[in-house]
Amino acid sequence: MTKKQTKRILRIVLLIGTITSMFFVPWVLVWAWILPLPDTVQEQVNEAIDHGFDGIIVYVDEVGKPPAFYAAGWHDRKNKIPADPHALFKIASISKLYVAVAVTKLVNDERLSLDKTLADYFPELVGRIENAEKITLRMMVQHRSGIPNYTDSHNYWVAPRESNKERLELALDLPANFEPGEDYGYSNTNYLLIRELIDKVVGYSYHQYIKEEILIPLNLNNTFGSLNEVNIDDVMSGYYVGYDADLKTDKQGMLASAEDVGIFLRALNDGSLFDEGEQEIYSSIYVYDHTGLIPGYQSIAKYHKDIDAVVIQFTNTTYFEGYNWNLSEIVYSRIVKKLRRQRSS
Repeated sequence: MTKKQTKRILRIVLLIGTITSMFFVPWVLVWAWILPLPDTVQEQVNEAIDHGFDGIIVYVDEVGKPPAFYAAGWHDRKNKIPADPHALFKIASISKLYVAVAVTKLVNDERLSLDKTLADYFPELVGRIENAEKITLRMMVQHRSGIPNYTDSHNYWVAPRESNKERLELALDLPANFEPGEDYGYSNTNYLLIRELIDKVVGYSYHQYIKEEILIPLNLNNTFGSLNEVNIDDVMSGYYVGYDADLKTDKQGMLASAEDVGIFLRALNDGSLFDEGEQEIYSSIYVYDHTGLIPGYQSIAKYHKDIDAVVIQFTNTTYFEGYNWNLSEIVYSRIVKKLRRQRSS
């Protein structure tokens, strides 16, 4: 076979592969991505509703500009209450940033050690969590412990557990996912244990500690540890595709306004949140942005250094079996792209 013939066959194979792959492309994502970029951020926020979200909130903090608030869709679909950019939202795993900061402060105060093990802090879990003698606090913060994730339990979100004891039971007596420190595996069990550890060390609720060390200094008056602390009407409704009920009454962790999350994220990234010596510790153990996802609530919180902007996005419709999360990421990326264009123009 000549070189020319080989190239021709290769081109045919590549063409066939391209045509075949087109049948498997999630066109809803392609369409969301290739639409012309709107003239304003608000228009992009409005466009998100066309992608199937019941409601969306966006907060933008650009250096040199006053904070901007955007919203579209419903705060409460049943009662036809429009989305409120100042509403409370369940921030899910974004709360891990706050917990990691709390750990940092306790390590800096020498009340915790990143190198002590799970066995040191919870001797009662030896034999119930594999490798407890090898798993350090540092590994748990970084999701490098190998401890199974309790939310991966079969049908967990059908009937979520409300107590830490019930949640932890789902991860006990299971084989480790990997040897401690040898891999990365996101596990909510890590942070359940860390929150319990903070309770033990400070002698009261970890969230009270977060309030004292983070929320009060930053004047974050719209960040709360649970639904018990808020007026339920202030919470944005949450929906799961194919399920009619409003999920806002489910008790699932911290709540905050987009503005409060944005102020926190700005302080986290510019270092103003930390006392002397703390930022170095934090940088060695955890990340500076996060996303969150639970039924009815998905969130993205990131700082964009190139435009010196914090962008927070909340969307209140989820569907774990579809492309709902991908759509939220596309909407977010297009908002950031619009901000970059505005900054360069």
